[in-house]
Amino acid sequence: MTTYFVTRHAGAIEWARESGIAVDRQLAHMDMAVVKAGDRVIGTLPVHLAAEVCARGARYLHLALEIPPDWRGRELSAQDLRRFGARIAEYRVIAAGDENA
Repeated sequence: MTTYFVTRHAGAIEWARESGIAVDRQLAHMDMAVVKAGDRVIGTLPVHLAAEVCARGARYLHLALEIPPDWRGRELSAQDLRRFGARIAEYRVIAAGDENA
């Protein structure tokens, strides 16, 4: 099992480290070819990629936070992520038509 953290943001990488989140590989962009059953993928993936992670038998853990509208588009520090309630939340995403997967 490999845990991937998909982010290009230094603040998110620092937040994960400070939060004790174990990561095997940090990637700026997700390469679906590497995802295997049993892996964990942490990040803020578009829904179609999150669905593909789940279809491959891996777990998708979303980096969720409540960013005020006037903070969107800014580079956030680890402190900012904590202030905006950053947390890891697992989602099982199923694409329409794949309900039996």
